[in-house]
Amino acid sequence: MKEKKNSFGLIRKFLPYYKKYKWTLFLDLFCASLTTVCELVLPMIVRKITGVATEDPASLTVNLILRCGILYIALRIIDTCANFYMASVGHIMGTRIETDMRRDLFGHLQKLSFSYYDNTKIGTLMSRITTDLFDVTEFAHHCPEEFFISGIKIICSFIILCTMNVYLTLIIFACIPLIIVSLIFFRKRMKNAFNESRKQTGELNAQIEDSLLGIRVVKSFANENVEEEKFEEGNQRFYRIKKGAYYVMGAFQSTTRLFDGLMYIIVVIAGGLFMVGGKISPADYVAYLLFVTTLITSIRKLVEFSEQFQRGITGIDRFSEIMAIEPEIQDGKNAIDIENVQGEIEFKNVSFSYESEKKEVLTNLSLKVKKGESIALVGPSGGGKTTLCSLLPRFYEISSGEITVDGHSIKDVTLRSLRENIGVVAQDVYLFSGSVRDNIAYGKTDATDEEIIESAKMAGAHDFIMSLPNGYDTYVGERGVKLSGGQKQRISIARLFLKNPPILILDEATSALDNESERIVQLSLEKLAKGRTTFTIAHRLTTIKNADRILVLTENGIEESGTHNELLEQNGIYADLYKLYSNN
Repeated sequence: MKEKKNSFGLIRKFLPYYKKYKWTLFLDLFCASLTTVCELVLPMIVRKITGVATEDPASLTVNLILRCGILYIALRIIDTCANFYMASVGHIMGTRIETDMRRDLFGHLQKLSFSYYDNTKIGTLMSRITTDLFDVTEFAHHCPEEFFISGIKIICSFIILCTMNVYLTLIIFACIPLIIVSLIFFRKRMKNAFNESRKQTGELNAQIEDSLLGIRVVKSFANENVEEEKFEEGNQRFYRIKKGAYYVMGAFQSTTRLFDGLMYIIVVIAGGLFMVGGKISPADYVAYLLFVTTLITSIRKLVEFSEQFQRGITGIDRFSEIMAIEPEIQDGKNAIDIENVQGEIEFKNVSFSYESEKKEVLTNLSLKVKKGESIALVGPSGGGKTTLCSLLPRFYEISSGEITVDGHSIKDVTLRSLRENIGVVAQDVYLFSGSVRDNIAYGKTDATDEEIIESAKMAGAHDFIMSLPNGYDTYVGERGVKLSGGQKQRISIARLFLKNPPILILDEATSALDNESERIVQLSLEKLAKGRTTFTIAHRLTTIKNADRILVLTENGIEESGTHNELLEQNGIYADLYKLYSNN
């Protein structure tokens, strides 16, 4: 019963998606009723002709036969038109519902915070957005249709058959509970099998994505065979899960075929005995066989649909799992848009720890930053430098304390307005698949060509862009693979020039570059940071010598603070780090 309640609960969540297409659904069910009527009329026509032929052969005229034939042809034309609507428009309705669900799911994923993605494989999410929703199209179309058609056929057949012979009808319909019992028996096993198959599909997608995105590392270590072995292990696991699912499905379908045969033989034997005893006429016996064929076909289709039903329910279940996840970071009820940001920032007794770690990364950290001040963060790895900068745009939520921008708590302003005023340049630059122009314009989607070119010039990127095969229209490849590290970094800086935020976060923006690229990018960054409140995380200490204030951040918090010269005079942690760097 628990499984049934769960399925009904999932269907209730799914029903609102029909609202936009209620008239399409209504017409689809109306067409389904027409096809059902057409199917049920044939046994009645055969019964009529057979009855006349056996009881009063002289009354069986060509005119009667032709009238019956014309009636059936007319019904078949109606059936053809109705079936065309069901097969085309009905399926399109299912596809539109699938499209709506995929849009909602993608939109929901955009709202989830970094902490969710820290613990989730992208490949499994891709599987849920695509594969899991494919079967929803068939489910959305066929679920109401199949239940509606089967319901009409079973009820109408029962009523009509009762008019012929009540006892034989009761014997036939006594088999239906046995089919339902087998359906319930296999149902849970099928659902579990399909669910495992879907999960493994996601795992396989994640493994393939991981391997292909790291193909350069794979080839540099000549580890193609290692990746093939890892893939084969996952691939074989997927095969074993699907094999088990098909065994369950095969047993299910074979059992229903067994019941089909039993119902047929019961009609043949019991019906024959009733006919010998004069309880049923030959015409009714023939019609009975045709009706039972229709009835068995309906039950078989309904039973076979349960496989598709389970696939659809599994897809809806996995869809609902993600939709039920509340975004950890959301706008407050009375959040306002922050405007005319000056860049005055304060951290007040801020503490933070990641979900996967019990130990706090930051503990009661306090820091005031003036408008336009340049702050550099240095210290050992794991000291919380990147974490501190990630808290400012609310990529993660602080455990306690408060962060303010221009006196406004960041929890009291909208996420969009907060992040629109903060620009981030990271070490690992992400460029989207597309042209150079597209990637720069990402900083301001309605930017003109003149604005894009001006931003590129300010970032020192215009000259190298013009040397590319198609200039600003050059395709950069997936993740910008066709460009060098320095070129990608300058494009990301041009993107920020276009965005023009008053607050900057430079997270080791030059650490992965060669000396020449670093010098060019550093000049661009200095130009970008001018007049803006800037947080710079750097391992190359020569790049932050001109910072207004340098903070030495360790697991104990801010241990040292001052200018480059002041910290050297203190002869503390910073001085040791600088000497170590200078010696290298």
